[in-house]
Amino acid sequence: MVSIYLTVENELEKIDKIEDGCWISVTRPTSQELEQLNEETGIDLDDLRAPLDDEERSRVELEDGYNMILVDIPSLDEKDRYVTIPLGIYMTNDFILTICLEESPVLKAFETKRVREFFTFKKTRFVFQILYRNATSYLRYLRIIDRKSDQIEEKLHISQKNSELIELLELEKSLVYFTTSLRSNEVVLEKLLRTEKIRKYPEDEDLLEDVIVENKQAIEMANIYSGILSGMMDAFASVISNNLNIVMKLLATVTIVLSIPTMIASFFGMNFEVIPLGHNPFGFVIIIIITLLISLIVALFFRKKNLF
Repeated sequence: MVSIYLTVENELEKIDKIEDGCWISVTRPTSQELEQLNEETGIDLDDLRAPLDDEERSRVELEDGYNMILVDIPSLDEKDRYVTIPLGIYMTNDFILTICLEESPVLKAFETKRVREFFTFKKTRFVFQILYRNATSYLRYLRIIDRKSDQIEEKLHISQKNSELIELLELEKSLVYFTTSLRSNEVVLEKLLRTEKIRKYPEDEDLLEDVIVENKQAIEMANIYSGILSGMMDAFASVISNNLNIVMKLLATVTIVLSIPTMIASFFGMNFEVIPLGHNPFGFVIIIIITLLISLIVALFFRKKNLF
């Protein structure tokens, strides 16, 4: 889907064709749409396809006629797992073009006019505003992951099932994706700060520095949360293993205590002519009492050894 926006008298309007100072927003483009964009914008077709590859790395390429910036943005997949996907930003002298695999809250904020001081014709500032929204999106997703991990931790205190550990593992994988993507984005931001081919005004440089600060903060948060999750998973895995050992110890102790009556009954079940207390009318009761006493003594012994 291709949408074209233009700031007219400080208001964002949707237009039908490409004009100077416009923003071309492309989401889930078809092959025909990419070929048409290639003809109308002059941007290389391979560069236009780059953001459609999940494995594409973040980078900055300064080409003749346009500059391409690829960054990773946070997203939710079809299973509600936190992942990252590429976002392509193409800046020419006449317009800004963005391409993404799916609708993103990062760009949606601009389309719905929720970003202050946003103008499509201020191209450099617009690019930095996108990068700033992207960094803050990582921070927001990281806080959500932190809250989810706290909820799962509360469940683990009660249930201690494998399902909760699997959920923690999914969150830890998401944090690994975020950390890797944030570090790649950091390289892109540092290169944007150094390069002189992209024209920057003083306020633009201040905004870019803010983006770098937010990105570094997101990296630190991701590392902290990842360390907490990793330690939490190890701790609860040890707790579950220890609980299993306790259950096995209890079952072994109960088995030993219950084996005493079985063993005594086996002795008196042998085919001998003379059996102790065999002719005593109270023999059965006496044997039962003796058996219970022995079992009780053994149970008290195990109790003293904290095996019960």
